[in-house]
Amino acid sequence: MIRFEQVSCEYEKGKKALDALNFEITEGESVGLIGANGAGKSTLMKALLGLLPHTGKITVDGLMVSGTNLKEIRKKTGLVLQNSDNQMFMPTVYEDMMFGLLNYGMSREEADKRVDEVLGQLGIKELKNQYNHKMSGGEKRMAAIAVVLAMNPETILMDEPTSALDPCNRRIVIRTICSLTQTRLIASHDLDLILDTCSRVILLSGGKIAADGPAQEILRDRELLEANRMELPLCLSGGYGTAHMNGLRGHSQFEDGTAGAGSEVSPISP
Repeated sequence: MIRFEQVSCEYEKGKKALDALNFEITEGESVGLIGANGAGKSTLMKALLGLLPHTGKITVDGLMVSGTNLKEIRKKTGLVLQNSDNQMFMPTVYEDMMFGLLNYGMSREEADKRVDEVLGQLGIKELKNQYNHKMSGGEKRMAAIAVVLAMNPETILMDEPTSALDPCNRRIVIRTICSLTQTRLIASHDLDLILDTCSRVILLSGGKIAADGPAQEILRDRELLEANRMELPLCLSGGYGTAHMNGLRGHSQFEDGTAGAGSEVSPISP
C-alpha cells in the first residue's frame, strides 16, 4: 500500500509543487495520475521514491520514505522514466536488464531466463543485443519498460509510458499494463491509455488533488477536465472513427481483437 499524508514539496521557498496531498493506493490497484503540465505528477513520483525532500508522511507497505528505508522501498518499486536516455546506461539492452537482476543476487542462469521471458512477452526479442545509442526513441521506450518489468517490483511507476511509441507498440504496452498484477501508478497525458489501463484516476492541479475517483467517471467529466486544462480522451470526444471508438469504449478489445482492461489476460510471469 502507498499512503500520502499531508505531503508537500517545494522547489523554491513558498512555491509548492505538491500541496498537502492525502491519498492511499491499495495493493494491486491501477491508478492513473493526470493533470496539465506543471500539475505535480512527476514530482509526486520522485517524492515517493525519496528523490525529493518533502514534508508530511509517505509510506510504502508500512515503510516510511526516509533515508534508512530507501534501499528497501526502491527494491519494491520500479520506475519507468519519461526520458529513456536517463534510464538506459549500459551499452546494450541485455546488459541493462542483467545489471539490476545480478545486483539483487539472482544467478546468471536465472537472470538470463528472466531477460528472455520479459523480452518475449513484450515482443521485442530482437532488441536484446542492440546498442542503446543506436535504437529509436520508441525502441528505447520498450527496452526501458523491459528493464523495469524484469525486476518484478511489487509496485510499478510509469511516467508517460507510451510517449514516442508507434500504434503497434502502444497496444503492446497497454496490453502489458493490463496483464500486470502489481500495484501500478501511471502518469500520462494520454487519457485514452489511462481509460484503458486504470480503474481509478487522481487528477492533480497546481500541486493539489482536484479529483480522485473512478476513471470512468472522471475521464467522462468534460467540465471537470476543462476546468483543469485538460480535454476528454479522444475516444470519447469524436477524435477517432466510429469503429475505433466502439472498440475503445468497451475496453474489452483492441483494434486487432486482443484483450484490453477488464478482460482475461495472462499476467507477466513473476
